[in-house]
Amino acid sequence: MDRRGRRVCWAMATETAAPAGTCLLAGCGYTGARLARRLLGQRPVLALVRSAASAAALAAEGIGARAVDLDGDGGFTAPLDLASVVYLAPPPGEGEGDPRFQRFLAGLGEVRPQVLVYLSTTGVYGDAQGASVDEVTPPMPGDAQGRRRLAAERAGAAWCAERGVRWVALRVAGIYGPHRLPLERLKAGEPVLRPEDSGPGNRIQVDDLVAACQAALDRPLSGPVNVTDGDPSSIGAFLELAARLAGLPPPRRVTLAEARQAISPGMLAFLLASRRVLNRRLTEDLGVRLRYPDPEAGVLASLAEMGISTAGR
Repeated sequence: MDRRGRRVCWAMATETAAPAGTCLLAGCGYTGARLARRLLGQRPVLALVRSAASAAALAAEGIGARAVDLDGDGGFTAPLDLASVVYLAPPPGEGEGDPRFQRFLAGLGEVRPQVLVYLSTTGVYGDAQGASVDEVTPPMPGDAQGRRRLAAERAGAAWCAERGVRWVALRVAGIYGPHRLPLERLKAGEPVLRPEDSGPGNRIQVDDLVAACQAALDRPLSGPVNVTDGDPSSIGAFLELAARLAGLPPPRRVTLAEARQAISPGMLAFLLASRRVLNRRLTEDLGVRLRYPDPEAGVLASLAEMGISTAGR
């Protein structure tokens, strides 16, 4: 039972046990490349990317890579020694399911990894109107993107259950890090909601996400895991923090009524989807020790890697 008396049947992480064999990273972009660098030297890594140029760039770093079109025939040959998979590719931009992920699973053929880690999103919880959510909160996605992610989670869990493969769905909050800070939005003068109109926000620094991916591969835990730093600062507060540390003018605060005129409907819907995502399972059950539980430290580290001097501390 969890703290609210609800039955939980997930396997718990008890010890480190890295699967022996090749780790396949499907959709090896911003996060995947950092994960590949972290795993390099620990185990064989094969990255699936969209273009030959991306494959060549990773190969130049000593990372095995292959260009594969997951929207085509899904044709690729899985390594015979495949031990683990981290699937990082997003779903298509339309529809209610994720045929891209389904084609990938079909492409594995008869090869069975020991573990499949799927990067999902905290968006599967939908708008909780500021309430706290954890992994036993019933998912209620409020948009098509969230529904596609939830459909992929369920498809992956079913595929793994049928084949005896350990399944982990990392429900990831908004990712920030080097070259993924909202500096261009700030320079463009994009406004933010005033504090009284803002709900809690959720985010994770990319290196902490990479640590969560590695822990999910190596520790015998299954089921969903929220990946967030646990800091509930609003998106507007995060933008103001980034502006201050980067030495940029603070964003203009607007009322909700003004935001409806100044912010795109899609972005406004994202800003208004309010929930406080809890991360106890990440830090206690999965055993991830966050380097950046404080967004200020995470932004400072990101700016430093980008070679941008910080100000306003």
